[in-house]
Amino acid sequence: MAAAEGGALPRGGVGGGGGGAPPPHTPRMTVALVTHQAPGDTFWDIVRKGAEAAAAKDNVKLVYSADPNAGNQANLVQNAIDQKVDGIAITLAKPDAMKDVVSKATSAKIPVVGLNSGVSDWQKLGLMEFFGQDETVAGEALGKRLNSEGAKKAVCVIQEQGNIGLTQRCDGVKKTFSGKTETLYVNGTDMPSVKSTITAKLKQDSAIDYVVTLGAPYALTAVQSAGDAGSKAKIATFDLNKDLTGAISKGTIQFAVDQQPYLQGYLAVDSLWLYKTNGNYSGGGEQPILTGPAFVDKSNVDTIAGFAAKGTR
Repeated sequence: MAAAEGGALPRGGVGGGGGGAPPPHTPRMTVALVTHQAPGDTFWDIVRKGAEAAAAKDNVKLVYSADPNAGNQANLVQNAIDQKVDGIAITLAKPDAMKDVVSKATSAKIPVVGLNSGVSDWQKLGLMEFFGQDETVAGEALGKRLNSEGAKKAVCVIQEQGNIGLTQRCDGVKKTFSGKTETLYVNGTDMPSVKSTITAKLKQDSAIDYVVTLGAPYALTAVQSAGDAGSKAKIATFDLNKDLTGAISKGTIQFAVDQQPYLQGYLAVDSLWLYKTNGNYSGGGEQPILTGPAFVDKSNVDTIAGFAAKGTR
């Protein structure tokens, strides 16, 4: 089983970010946040910070755990059920693997919401709400942006084979991009391998003028790959971190699609508190709450960079 972060968060298990405000006058509750975070993927640090901020505000004990292996992630959800938590927030990168355990949670009268991955599947699995980005729509938006940039051939780099959200991103790009698109699979848990695989692809095909990555760390690595390959290919990506905003400012990365992971974590935890204390459903249980896509480029990166430096964008 891959390393999973179980148990309570720092500060006694309560999420931070409340600015010292007193907790609400509502009963203490426990929420489990279970994601498919891979070791070293900084995207999830931002999701977790948002969840911590909502937990601090709402008098919630937040228990975070993660595993990129779908079977192991399902086991972590089962652990949360066994602990009789008051609510569960999960990602659905591989929905089929989560179906049975979500059913067990709902049978145990534990409310379950989704975030980040699973916009096409959350209702089928019986989740109450979903907070995230429609990855197909985001991919289509990026494909249109490539057209406006004058790109002719793009390679879309998938760092986790079988992750439905990542596949939807590349499929969306292919749908709207008028040039040629290829998919390149890399092992996202082995960054030297990511670098060498992208480098080899760029050396092998000099016609590639855009590399599209699906996460900030992979975009920064792709910049190195292009340099090593002697390629003039430009880099675009999904998702942000503080180093990536700096790269956009410098022009080494052209733009990023931001899905606001902090907001995803925040809304997922806050929604469970609202349901428990006031019976609320965001989206009425019928529609997802979309947190993206939005483009970050040289025109607006200075506004975003300050928040990214704090680890919240």
